[in-house]
Amino acid sequence: MIPVNEPLLVGNEAKYLQDCIQTGWISSEGPFIKRMEDEFAKVTRRKYGIAVCNGTAALVTAFQALDLPRGSEVIMPTFCIISCAIAVLQAGLVPVLIDSEPHTWNMNPRELESKLTKKTKVILVVHTYGHPVLMDPVLEFAKRNNLLIVEDAAEMLGQEYKGQPCGNFGVISCFSMYANKIVTSGEGGMIVTDDENLAQKCSDLRNLCFQPKRRFLHKELGFNFRITNLQAAVGLAQLERLHDFKRIKRMMGEVYNQAFAGMAEIEVLPARTSYSENIYWVYGLLLSKSVPFGPEVMATKLQSLGVSTRPFFVGMHQQPVFVKRGLFSNDTFSVADRLTSRGLYLPSGLALTEQQQQEVIAKVRQVFFAHVAN
Repeated sequence: MIPVNEPLLVGNEAKYLQDCIQTGWISSEGPFIKRMEDEFAKVTRRKYGIAVCNGTAALVTAFQALDLPRGSEVIMPTFCIISCAIAVLQAGLVPVLIDSEPHTWNMNPRELESKLTKKTKVILVVHTYGHPVLMDPVLEFAKRNNLLIVEDAAEMLGQEYKGQPCGNFGVISCFSMYANKIVTSGEGGMIVTDDENLAQKCSDLRNLCFQPKRRFLHKELGFNFRITNLQAAVGLAQLERLHDFKRIKRMMGEVYNQAFAGMAEIEVLPARTSYSENIYWVYGLLLSKSVPFGPEVMATKLQSLGVSTRPFFVGMHQQPVFVKRGLFSNDTFSVADRLTSRGLYLPSGLALTEQQQQEVIAKVRQVFFAHVAN
């Protein structure tokens, strides 16, 4: 079975882990945490990095640190992982959804104006799958309306928008280092910011808000969102190879693009836009209307042929947990609905070999040729 994602662990991961074991620094103390935080800040051109246990924890911590009035509204895309909505709701805020735009599958900036109210305080920017969000109109809109930008760049470490790194646009920005991300620590997350007060607040929140001079005295409620030195050791070793990982991802995307060029049955993201080059965090396929089966059937067919896939995100407006709460009941999101109902992505992990990728291509073609034959 060809996995949908497998990390590439051939750098200094084993060496750094051995160092953790030999020195005894295996918990949430230890030198690799600070080293990884500093390197993340350097890569994103930020002043501060705060490591946490996962990407969801990064978002939750970021919104808690902003300390916005309860009931404030956050404009965000419906097409994203549920972690984004969880972080907004847990901070006592109200998510206001916008649709995707069909070209890049990212949130559509043209819908911002229609979602603005007196309660709007934040735009949650979520870069999705390969290209960053079209940031110029988002930045202009936020500045004109005195709104904060929180950036979820979980999938986009190393990606740039007009030469500016993703993770550099928000007052606070968040990353994931889950095993399927471009840089992984197994589980892990990172918050980056230029605001010293926000950085300190996030650092306190991840560590149960212990007081500096009296550890078990608490003036605020925090979380145990600490990352371990072991995880940071892996993450740092991965960061050292970020340039290579970006090159591998883009080469992989180009191979898929060449193989599927001219296939009317599928739509894929563009290799380039006027503001970015696709980083191919995942390689997504959108089935055309002419294909009589959906992504679930295609996934089953490919699974039987030894190829793992994953479905696209399900929009927040379709999530049963939110539907039963009566959220988003009057909104429609035609582009996001199409992405959910017609999309899946292929194996595209950094450890995918050339031979495996050619096997994936052959199996995808086999599924579509069988469809034509029938």
